Amino acid sequence: MSESFLEVSRILSGGLEGEKVKVRGWLHNKRSSGGIHFLILRDGTGIIQCTMKRDKVDRRQFELAKDVTLESSIELTGTVRRDERAPGGYEIAVEELKVVHMAEEGFPIAKKYHGPEFLLDHRHLWIRSRKMQNILRVRAKFLEAAREWFKLNGYTEFHSPILITAACEGGATLFPVKYFDREAYLTQSWQLYAEAAIASLGKIYTVAPSFRAEKSRTRRHLTEYWHLEVEIPWCGLNEVMKVEEELLSYVCRRLASEASRELRDLGRDVKDLLRVEPPFERLTYDEAVEILHEDGFDFEWGKDLGRVEERHLALKFDKPFFITHYPRSAKAFYHKPDPNRPEVTLSVDLMAPEGYGEITGGGERIDDLDELLKSIKENGLNPEDYKWYIDLRRYGSVPHAGFGLGVERTISWICRLDHIRDAIAFPRLINRVYP
Repeated sequence: MSESFLEVSRILSGGLEGEKVKVRGWLHNKRSSGGIHFLILRDGTGIIQCTMKRDKVDRRQFELAKDVTLESSIELTGTVRRDERAPGGYEIAVEELKVVHMAEEGFPIAKKYHGPEFLLDHRHLWIRSRKMQNILRVRAKFLEAAREWFKLNGYTEFHSPILITAACEGGATLFPVKYFDREAYLTQSWQLYAEAAIASLGKIYTVAPSFRAEKSRTRRHLTEYWHLEVEIPWCGLNEVMKVEEELLSYVCRRLASEASRELRDLGRDVKDLLRVEPPFERLTYDEAVEILHEDGFDFEWGKDLGRVEERHLALKFDKPFFITHYPRSAKAFYHKPDPNRPEVTLSVDLMAPEGYGEITGGGERIDDLDELLKSIKENGLNPEDYKWYIDLRRYGSVPHAGFGLGVERTISWICRLDHIRDAIAFPRLINRVYP
């Protein structure tokens, strides 16, 4: 294809005023007013207004612009003009229009209210909307910035299997898969394999899908979601919290700088993200429960904090905060008990403010062989299913810690979304696996 076509983002960045350019993309919207057509072009890098005046083009071109349908793929030639009234501050005065493919009439997503189920059924088309473009660009920039932080800080990216044979977070939320003549499961987390890899690679991270068969119909649960996970040898609870603070603050600064337009369109003031600077406030689980009791919650010590409790606590903060030392009964078998108080663990969840709640979970892992065997049995698990994992405590075990960050939950908070389903292009929910 010819390289003479410019990306819209290049034009919107300035410096091309008065120059003749060629652009191509999809007709995002259009309107006419007297002798002028306003053609809104989307090319994947941005959206720009293109104006065609009757007295500046021949009649056939003007009629073609009148007849071209929404979402048709088109090519335009024209001159860049600065216009503060135009979206992005620039527009193209069109001299020539070419239709590459005329879309069918009746694009399903019209200028009217559509309910969530309709938009989910037509997700393949809804992702073309300005809202979804902004969200997906912020998501991409978020992961780009995170990977940059890991590179700057000496981490290696490591990938583990999607198909597994034993639970990491609990058997009740496993998706079974027929694997030839036996049963396997979709992974809930890379963590057990990451604990093996730290003896090979040291500090590691991954960005990969995880799966939870949770029968939850909440605004913050997906059955398939993306996990940013970290595992670090020679690391304790305080050190892993420091990593979380530094990583998240770095990413928020990058987004405030490089995705400010998208964030503003989504209703997020970038000043909110610039406040995300270490240190984050730290509450113990006991302190969180005390706050809940003082505020009238009938909450039983020992249970995990649920959506309602997390939301209540998170409404009290304007930047992320930690909750540490959860009871053993609320955490998975691998969490290390606090030597000074064995009924609680050296665990930590990072909470997003403004009511969004948990975005990461992690802490120290059990590194002693006998203690791990005891925990596996106390949780009703079969040691044979974890034979290779137990081996890690036989050959060079070290103190280690890590965490997993839910990408969609974090994007939901950053983009001020009402529902987690909009933080990913094609969400998988308890009642949704199409398209």
